[in-house]
Amino acid sequence: MTTDTTSPKSPEAALVPPSGPAPARRVPQGHKRLLTRRDRITLAFMAGVPTVLHVLLVWVTALASIALAFTSWDGIGFGSIKWVGLDNFRQLFTDNPQFWPAVQHNIIWFVVLILIPTPLGLFLAVQLDKNIRFSRVYQTAFFLPVVVSLAVTGFVWQLVYNPDTGLINSLIGANKPGHYIDWIGDPKLNLWAVLIAASWRHTGYMMILYLAGLKGVDPSLREASALDGANEWQTFKNVIFPTLRPTNTVVLVVTIIEALRAFDLVFVFNKGAQGTELLSILITNNIIGESSRIGYGSAIAVVLLVISLVVIIPYLIATFRKERQA
Repeated sequence: MTTDTTSPKSPEAALVPPSGPAPARRVPQGHKRLLTRRDRITLAFMAGVPTVLHVLLVWVTALASIALAFTSWDGIGFGSIKWVGLDNFRQLFTDNPQFWPAVQHNIIWFVVLILIPTPLGLFLAVQLDKNIRFSRVYQTAFFLPVVVSLAVTGFVWQLVYNPDTGLINSLIGANKPGHYIDWIGDPKLNLWAVLIAASWRHTGYMMILYLAGLKGVDPSLREASALDGANEWQTFKNVIFPTLRPTNTVVLVVTIIEALRAFDLVFVFNKGAQGTELLSILITNNIIGESSRIGYGSAIAVVLLVISLVVIIPYLIATFRKERQA
């Protein structure tokens, strides 16, 4: 006769949970809301307001300026807008004696900025990238003109070019009666005088852009070049500079923008008269003033836009095509 040795479980023992790891709870499947309604409203406000402002202040304004270029409007009431077709452009190209000198001066401005301060900024960036002593101090000193307002820069350089007490005339002895050099009033000198001030500022801008590009260069490229026996100039020409292609694109675009939007320095110097005419000055003189000609000023602005696009777009297309092929 067999006896069952197992005793029945008591009610108290049945209430005690079994030992060991607890079974994992099943999470119900379905869409999990990551953002609350308040988060979505905040995100829409933070992204929507800048987008609306950008569209209104940039795109709508630009399209309105293009449309107004084909009209005649004095700025008083929308009912006074009259469609004139290409008359503004015809008058601009044939009857305005300041237009072609202004175009020439803008081209000279771009050529000078791309040939003098841009290579100088690259040279300073290469030197500061070597982690020399007091490099932070040098960076601050060279970049300081970029931080200062262009109007303040113009006033400072006015003191430098002053015929009586200016620094340059005092150094060369041209501050005496009969020996004055009028750097601002002489049409043969004032454009180059303004370009020196613009180049002084542009050098620091280019230095920072190129320095940021040089910091992103892989150090192993320099080491491999050194192992191959290349000197410093060969390493820069054949290894470092080709890797700066994205930076060069930014530099070109920034330089074109700086050359075409040049206004502050010239306006502070002599208001864009007597040899310093620029397209931006002509736009301002025609849009703002007692005899406002908004349609005619918009036509000049469209010409300025077309000039910038003609230069920038082909270069960007060629650059992106090379990057795709690489």
